[in-house]
Amino acid sequence: MKRGIAGFPLERARGVRLLALDVDGVLTAGHIFMDDDGRETKAFNVRDGHGIKLLQRAGIEVAIITGRSSGVVARRAEDLGIQQVVQGCLNKMEGLQAVLEATGADADACAFMGDDVLDIPPMRACRLGLAPADAHPAALTHADWASDLPGGAGAVRQAAEGLILANDAWARVIGERYGVSPADCGWSA
Repeated sequence: MKRGIAGFPLERARGVRLLALDVDGVLTAGHIFMDDDGRETKAFNVRDGHGIKLLQRAGIEVAIITGRSSGVVARRAEDLGIQQVVQGCLNKMEGLQAVLEATGADADACAFMGDDVLDIPPMRACRLGLAPADAHPAALTHADWASDLPGGAGAVRQAAEGLILANDAWARVIGERYGVSPADCGWSA
């Protein structure tokens, strides 16, 4: 498994049209905050959110497949325009299959980013298995690539940039709009 920007598998990522994401430990740092009434809150990284929006502009669909059910996740997905959301899914392969059926995508055109053992089957089933730096050791063992950033702290953004670069969308999605090159963002390609 390769890590960080320098190790991103650009060739293997070419042709990825859908990125499926776990939530706790990937889009968040894995902390769940509950108040006395049992209301749950989560902290999401705005850079990860912007990375998702950039992916969507590049024509790469984003889906959420998570083992927990949370109104907070539904709200965040709505805010980001993520239409494929599977919650309460302890069998992530079933969740991935539901997303593939709903979108008409093939697993060979998908990447899955997860951080724990229940994420390993869809990581293996997809063209590209991705993980944050602080993923469980077993998830890291089965990932094709791991960010050098932890979950909830930019790992999704780093993966998004790699997918955008690999699919020749950087100039259109980032360069022209923001005047930023891959090298400005740490990418050597």
